[in-house]
Amino acid sequence: MTDLPQIINWRRLDGNITTSGQPTEDQLGDIKSLGVTHIINLGPHHNKGALNDEAASVAALGMEYVYIPVMFQTPTDADFDAFCAALDRLSDTKIHVHCIYNARVTAFFYRYAKEGRGMPVADAFAIMDGIWRPGQDWAAFIGEDSALGQLNRYAGDDYVAENSS
Repeated sequence: MTDLPQIINWRRLDGNITTSGQPTEDQLGDIKSLGVTHIINLGPHHNKGALNDEAASVAALGMEYVYIPVMFQTPTDADFDAFCAALDRLSDTKIHVHCIYNARVTAFFYRYAKEGRGMPVADAFAIMDGIWRPGQDWAAFIGEDSALGQLNRYAGDDYVAENSS
């Protein structure tokens, strides 16, 4: 199985699950060519960069579309429960999970791992940390008390190596 690094923040979690930021119409076709049968979208349709009618685009490709719109400033336990239910229902299929930047998605998979599901916690953290370090409401959502009150930070933006003088 190949990867699609041209899609923003593309990550492969295992043989059945890939994640990314928002794919284009053409990239949805590329994702299908990997054998993916289901798309889970955590990014609200009104977000900048979202496709006009992703559900129709996915259906036209013969894939199933699962829409769980997570408001970035207010992720909820109900959102997470819907995400877990979708993953449970699709456990034997190839799925692609995305949002706009792959921030929501990686935080959800990190919390999922912390609950003893999916990949090891350290692996889920490394994937998330390669994209962003959640603060604010996201720190509470993923159970990272040490990040409460901090700003969300993004890799390549304000990550600074220690002892970099």
